[in-house]
Amino acid sequence: MRVHAMQGDTLDLLCYRHLGATAGVVEKALELNTGIADLGTVLPHGAAVLLPDLSTAQTPATRALVQLWD
Repeated sequence: MRVHAMQGDTLDLLCYRHLGATAGVVEKALELNTGIADLGTVLPHGAAVLLPDLSTAQTPATRALVQLWD
């Protein structure tokens, strides 16, 4: 999915706004958009960004819940 940055947008904000997640998604978006980090933290208005498909984005493994007391 290709989206365009609005004023003040960051890559993680775009991922959250359009995909509803950031964990594992931002990293995949960085891989898809070679050189986007060179644009800075705040993306220029109108910058085209290719976002990953959520089914192909690898999210981190869920950790087991550890309880200190039973």
